Amino acid sequence: MANILMYTSAVCPYCINAERLLVSKGVKEINKIRIDLDPGKREEMIQKTGRRTVPQIYIDARHIGGFDDLRALDLAGGLDPLLA
Repeated sequence: MANILMYTSAVCPYCINAERLLVSKGVKEINKIRIDLDPGKREEMIQKTGRRTVPQIYIDARHIGGFDDLRALDLAGGLDPLLA
């Protein structure tokens, strides 16, 4: 199973949707980095991704993007192979 890293915050419906989608695909563990609890992690996320919004999702070393990107990848048939 792939290593999933997700930058997230406490009150983020897109983060919840992303987690639900990943769990529905059989993901058992998501390494979450709460940027609302650690401002340094928010800056790290912005530096790594160039984006300011959460979630920001990585599958292994590949930056997927936010929930809309994850969902589009799934609809295009590209998510399952990355998770295998």
